[in-house]
Amino acid sequence: MADSSFLPAEQGPQGLRIAVAASPASGAVQEWSLELPAGATVADALRACGLHADDERYASSIWGRAAQPDQPLRDQDRVEWTRALLVDPKTARRERFARQGARSAGLFAERRPGAKAGY
Repeated sequence: MADSSFLPAEQGPQGLRIAVAASPASGAVQEWSLELPAGATVADALRACGLHADDERYASSIWGRAAQPDQPLRDQDRVEWTRALLVDPKTARRERFARQGARSAGLFAERRPGAKAGY
C-alpha cells in the first residue's frame, strides 16, 4: 500500500497548502506551513510569513528552481527564500584554481617523485 503522504493531493476547499522555507543566515532555517487561496503567488506566500519578496539580498525558488515573485503557486509547492549567490560557483572555482595553480590543487597535487602526471 502506498503512503498517502507521497501521493499528489487534491486541492482542498481551503485553497493551496504551501510550505515556505527561509534561510536568513548561514546554518539557520525557518519553515512555515500555510494555506493560501487559489491563485496565490510566491510573493503572497512570502508576505504571509513576514518576508519581503523584493529584498535584493535574497532569491526565491519553488522546489529548488528559480521563481519570480509573481509566479502562481500550485497545491503542495515548497517556496524557498535563500540568500542570493554573490558569485557563480563555477566562476569561483575557476578563479580559485587559477590562483592556486594546477600543481598545488586537486586530486593529483602530491605525486611521487618521478611519477607521470595524472598518476
